[in-house]
Amino acid sequence: MMQDRPAFGIGHNRGPATQGAGFRAHCWRVARAELLGARLPVEVVRQQVRRAQALGLDYRTYAGVRATTGRDLIAFLYSSNALGVFREGALPAPGRLARLAASRAAPHLGAAPGIDPAALGAAIAARSSLALPPFGASWGAMRSAMKDWLRGQGLPGDGVLMIGETDHEREIMAAAGLAGFVSGHSFFNGQTHAV
Repeated sequence: MMQDRPAFGIGHNRGPATQGAGFRAHCWRVARAELLGARLPVEVVRQQVRRAQALGLDYRTYAGVRATTGRDLIAFLYSSNALGVFREGALPAPGRLARLAASRAAPHLGAAPGIDPAALGAAIAARSSLALPPFGASWGAMRSAMKDWLRGQGLPGDGVLMIGETDHEREIMAAAGLAGFVSGHSFFNGQTHAV
């Protein structure tokens, strides 16, 4: 005699119920452990430490961004505010220029209103320069402008770290889908931590 079974939908394998968060969390832990092991191999960590140093970031910042995006950083978008340039014709301090030159990330410039992007971009040897969306711009306008810039440069958003200063620049980073945000003060003083 056949037992009565609950009527599950087509394709249901009658596996364990997955409604509880505990089972899903368990599955994620098992899958991650199978993929990566309990720890990263020592040589991978050494390679990441070398890459972080080449970019001018501390390991914690670099590894955090890398773990979040799954991609290596290939470019930095410096805001004029992060560079300490607040008026037309001014240049970053020599120490900031030296730090820019030492980083292996491709430099790009985002200029605040009132700053000529082309002139400041040339002064820091930026691969590209753009006027950042102004304060008060809608999320959609910021996203559209930044995505257009990324496409024009052939850059993946999650491969670009923004070095900025203001909350508005943080919003631009989020709207653009960039890898993260580091304050200019932290970056240029060697105390980086991505947000």
